[in-house]
Amino acid sequence: MAGIPGISDSVTLVTGVSRGIGSAIAQLFVERGHRVIGLARTRPAAFAGEFYSVDLADAGATAEVLREITSKHRVLRLVNNAGISRLAKIEAATLADFDAIMSVNVRSVMQCMQAVLPAMREAGFGRIVNIGSRAGLGKEDRVIYSASKAAVLSMTRTAALEYAAYGVTVNCVAPGPIETDMIRKGYPEGSAQREVFTKQVPMRRFGTPAEIAHACAYFLSDEAGFTTGQVLYVCGGMSVGQAPV
Repeated sequence: MAGIPGISDSVTLVTGVSRGIGSAIAQLFVERGHRVIGLARTRPAAFAGEFYSVDLADAGATAEVLREITSKHRVLRLVNNAGISRLAKIEAATLADFDAIMSVNVRSVMQCMQAVLPAMREAGFGRIVNIGSRAGLGKEDRVIYSASKAAVLSMTRTAALEYAAYGVTVNCVAPGPIETDMIRKGYPEGSAQREVFTKQVPMRRFGTPAEIAHACAYFLSDEAGFTTGQVLYVCGGMSVGQAPV
């Protein structure tokens, strides 16, 4: 942050910090000396930053907590990590599932960006990372989830164009299968589904939340000022293709 006037009082906001990828991202940046604010429905067991409890599925509650945070802090780094998934083939997917998934995975991403962009524009500096998914390229049983993550990438690219002239970068990290509660629910330990899926990953394993956190670190760095509107797939090669038999 050296050499950028006024940035020393800024904070890093991370959504979905209660577990998994969000927890790993928040912890990494606390360790790196950032003042981190975390959002989630439930407080993490161990979180060294400032925590706000909010259900991002609730647009009104989300707006209220964002107003409170931005009235007290200059948020110059944002990671939109919170997301939900409900497995269903397209004929079984419901409108209730559609509304729930889009509310958290897309609408809250837009709300968070809208809340922090004015301060970034004023500072002439900002870093936004939106967490997408390799599933945005298509994934069976995830018609709504994959659509939501494709929307996140599209929103990232548009925001990058709109704010590049202000020194604000907007990028996307798109994980493949990562050892989180979400992936373990779909592919339980010891299950045949997990064994089959693992064999499809070119690296023959699932990734870790820490690997996603470190991927975010570049996009959030001061040095990443000329990188915007990009997507980084951290997927063990799955965005290239399935493992050869």
